[in-house]
Amino acid sequence: MMIKRVSLLTCLALALPLAAVAQSQAQTTQQQKMAACNKEAGEKSLKGDERKAFMSQCLSGEKMTQQDKMTACNKQAGDKALKGDERKKFMSECLKG
Repeated sequence: MMIKRVSLLTCLALALPLAAVAQSQAQTTQQQKMAACNKEAGEKSLKGDERKAFMSQCLSGEKMTQQDKMTACNKQAGDKALKGDERKKFMSECLKG
């Protein structure tokens, strides 16, 4: 009986630090993902609800659909009051990204 307790305690003593390392790595990965999504949202100059929606999709790993991109880019172009060739150029670059 004493041997089983020692073995169990030894296993627990070894397992706890490993679990802490795994959790730390998971947090690091999530932090990296958050930083990358934040950077991308900043590069796209997203604000308000548009930024929230983008961050949600980015952090969940979902890709924006072409329609989502079109809506977001169209809104940005409108917010910037772009017209004509300037708007076309902006939309082209926005939809690529």
